[in-house]
Amino acid sequence: MSARRVAPLVPTLPVVPVEAFEPPYYAAVFTTVRTLDQSEYGETSAYLEELVKDVPGYLGMDHAQTPGGLGITVSYFRDADALTEWRTDVEHRAAQQRGRAQWYETYTLHVAKVERSRGFTRAEVPQGPTVG
Repeated sequence: MSARRVAPLVPTLPVVPVEAFEPPYYAAVFTTVRTLDQSEYGETSAYLEELVKDVPGYLGMDHAQTPGGLGITVSYFRDADALTEWRTDVEHRAAQQRGRAQWYETYTLHVAKVERSRGFTRAEVPQGPTVG
């Protein structure tokens, strides 16, 4: 019998950062190292990502994970009131408590007021005929 190969998961959507917004706005930078016990983490994280979209002034979220386990999530908010609404949301607070009790080995949270913001996207280069 031959070994069955499984193709790696490939995102169906293009990976792009959150767009640059007109300053000022706020960024909450959440950096984590998780524990081995991640039961229900994925479901909770997905739920919270949907829930935060209902906060007036929420602008978007970027997330990255290193192979070594460092996770970085940056959430963007139009103003301090929007950030406070998310910080004090009852379901978000419950997830924070569970994170400290179960999911995170360590984390840091940095909140910053963004004063400058720009972006870049490479223009598509027209493809000419290939020779060969």
